[in-house]
Amino acid sequence: MENAKTFVCISNYFKGTDFIIQLKKLGNTVYLVTSEKLKDKPWPKDSIDEIFYMQGLDVEWNLEHLLLGIGNLMKSHKIDAIVALDDYDVEKVAYLRENLRIDGMGQTTARHFRDKLAMRMKAQSAGISIPAFCSLFNDQEITVFTDTVPEPWVLKPRSEASSSGIIKVSNKENLWNHINELGDNRFKYLLEQFIPGDVYHCDSLLLDNKVLFSISSKYLATPMEISQGGGVFRSVTVPYNSEDDIEIKKVNQAVLKAFGLKQGAAHTEFIKCRESGKIHFLETSSRVGGAHLAEMVEAASDINLWKEWAVIEDAFVKEKKYNLPKVRKEYAGIVLSLSKFQNPDLTSFTDTEICFRVPLDFHAGLIVKSDKNERILELVKDYSQRLITDYTAVLEQNKITHLH
Repeated sequence: MENAKTFVCISNYFKGTDFIIQLKKLGNTVYLVTSEKLKDKPWPKDSIDEIFYMQGLDVEWNLEHLLLGIGNLMKSHKIDAIVALDDYDVEKVAYLRENLRIDGMGQTTARHFRDKLAMRMKAQSAGISIPAFCSLFNDQEITVFTDTVPEPWVLKPRSEASSSGIIKVSNKENLWNHINELGDNRFKYLLEQFIPGDVYHCDSLLLDNKVLFSISSKYLATPMEISQGGGVFRSVTVPYNSEDDIEIKKVNQAVLKAFGLKQGAAHTEFIKCRESGKIHFLETSSRVGGAHLAEMVEAASDINLWKEWAVIEDAFVKEKKYNLPKVRKEYAGIVLSLSKFQNPDLTSFTDTEICFRVPLDFHAGLIVKSDKNERILELVKDYSQRLITDYTAVLEQNKITHLH
């Protein structure tokens, strides 16, 4: 096809099938590099020219072997773009781009979307409101922090995804016990003030450093609460043009501009302080949000983040104009829980607002949409209780042994 380009997609996780399919529909050559352990996943092979498998999973990938493999591929194929489909692939892809001189986000900018300490330092320098924080490099700085910032605090791994590995601490003795337990890995964590409040996320599409689309949503149960205490994950669209919606989108735009994301998808999280009502930036990522939030966004807006991200990458490489499809402004919500059944029977959920049923083993989840926000809140509350009563399983959070 005329003006066809070659894309290499990198993913250590099974995701991004809509992205891959859309890239192929646009007439491109598409290669996928993924983990050998994901060989049997239902990748859209009709839309992939060739799949290459790496041994190990995420941190176990040998970057020199990956670089050598892509370098060998380039001997006979001109590669126009390399795209990271998952959080843990952002640094791999930045490393490849830097070494192979392929346009796109380099290693310095990638840090702002993977390293939570880098995020906070960049946000602070840009005048964006954030919770008080401290690195764990120096004992004296930690002591000053704990003497001046009221507890509780949270220890956060700098490069883990979502809420993985976060430890909440309530006093100095407990904190130092955890820090000493971290040993030589302490520098891979940061210390932050815990601010009680509601957590929001803003999902965006960008091109030429401009936010073309964004939608604000509110977690009714935060990822941190779910990862540490179990229960039902819930998120709902924020009322359009409400005070929260306007402020979140404003801060989101400031974050993405300061952090230097040129094009693609972004998932950014904020907390609204319960005491002051102020919106604080928590973290961002240059990817589509997980936990089926993309399907929730599409239910509310008619915008498929994966497909549009592919169209944006295609437009960027081919230097052509991108037009965002018409955006619908309705409301959506998701309820999602680990299930004690491999294939939970959700046929008792019959409301016409149901538009998506999560197709994962040992998960029970539904997405609903409506033109009324009140109806979404009503359904999410009802479904949450029903899932807890009849389906939910709680697993103990695994202790992190390999840090990114």
